[in-house]
Amino acid sequence: MSEPTSPAAHAAHDIEATAENLREELVRLGIQKQALERELAAVAAHLGSVRQTLDALRDLVPATPSPPSRGTAAEPAPGRQPAGAPAAAADRAEAHARRTYGRLTEQIMEYFAGAGTADLRARDVAAALGRDSDSGSINAVRSTLDRLVGAARLRRTGRGLYRANPS
Repeated sequence: MSEPTSPAAHAAHDIEATAENLREELVRLGIQKQALERELAAVAAHLGSVRQTLDALRDLVPATPSPPSRGTAAEPAPGRQPAGAPAAAADRAEAHARRTYGRLTEQIMEYFAGAGTADLRARDVAAALGRDSDSGSINAVRSTLDRLVGAARLRRTGRGLYRANPS
C-alpha cells in the first residue's frame, strides 16, 4: 500500500506546477510582445506615410479659393473646389506616395549591389541608408528586405541576414 502524501509534499508539487505554468506563460507573453512591437512599428511607419501624403495634399489644394465673380453660374460656390481639382490633387499625392515607397526599395537594391556577397543585417542596411533613427524606420527596412526576399530579388542567408542574389 502506498504511503499518503504529506501536506508539505503536496504543496511543493503545487508550487512546482505553478512555476512551470508561469515559465510557459512567460515564453508565450514574450512572443506576443515581439509580435505586438512589430505590429506597432508597422503601424507607426504607415502613420508616417499617411501624414506625408496628407501634407502633400495640403500643399496641392489651396486652403481658401478665390471668391467667384458675380453673375457667372459656371464657377463653384464660395469655399468649394471644382470637382476635378481635388481628384487631380489626390492623383498627384498618390503618385508621390508611390515614388516615396519605391525609393526605399531602390536604395536597398543599390546598397546590396555594392555589397557584393556580404551578409547584411537589416539594422546595418538601415544605418547605411540613414533610416536608423527609430525602430519604425528600421522595421520599414526589415519589411522591405522581407518583400525583396519574397520577390527573389534578395536571399535570406541566416536569421536576420540578407544577401544580394547572384546576377
